[in-house]
Amino acid sequence: MTLARDPGREIALREARTRATNHLTAPFWPVRLAHELRELDADWQESAEVCADAAWAARAAGCSVLGLLSPDEITAADLDPVTARTYRHLYLSALRYDFRCATLQAFVEQLPSSAMSKLDCYSRALYAFALLGRSCPAGLALMDEVIAEAGQHTKTLHVLLHGLWLGHDLDHGAERLLALSAQPAFGTAGTDPIVLFRMAGALRRLGRYDEGLAAIDRALDLLPPGDITVHADLVRERSLIAAARDVHQHLSARAFGGAAA
Repeated sequence: MTLARDPGREIALREARTRATNHLTAPFWPVRLAHELRELDADWQESAEVCADAAWAARAAGCSVLGLLSPDEITAADLDPVTARTYRHLYLSALRYDFRCATLQAFVEQLPSSAMSKLDCYSRALYAFALLGRSCPAGLALMDEVIAEAGQHTKTLHVLLHGLWLGHDLDHGAERLLALSAQPAFGTAGTDPIVLFRMAGALRRLGRYDEGLAAIDRALDLLPPGDITVHADLVRERSLIAAARDVHQHLSARAFGGAAA
């Protein structure tokens, strides 16, 4: 769910994203995208939506932003606020997609305190992702702060859901993931394949294997055709759930047999 916008503005943002993703082999595309978002005076939500998709498309095409932008370029003092935010959203999103949690955390924490205090909501969500992915308890408190500010901004909530899914040693992490997956931003329950994929992993960790299998099977049915990488992730999760259920049933049967003897 995203905030309603003027149709003309929606078209302009969509065209900016399309131009970026159509020229991913050109090294200047992040600069051009930043220029277009600056011309539109994009807010943080609009930047997040465009940059997350562009960073994902670049990675899928083998043209990751990580090879085009350096930390020094992103934090250059002469950048205007919109350009700096665009570069930051692209770079941190690319780190997220590569699961480089330690690098993402280190990048944010080396920022001057003045810059840290002014980080937009989506950048702080990406920072929370890094902390959650490393099972740092501080990520949970930051996550709550981001949720309070982000409202029902879907891209932001997906980042937090991703962090909860990745962090396996968080206090009640699986339960928190299931609660977050019920946010209205994700629409009617059971219609977003990525949310269902994350839920299936949480249900596996809670030992709710049949529910997990039902969730992942629903996700496989809803996944758009042709997305090979994501499909492989879903199939892998289904195998993990089925294997965990088999082990659980085997151990239960052995325990029951031993008690009966």
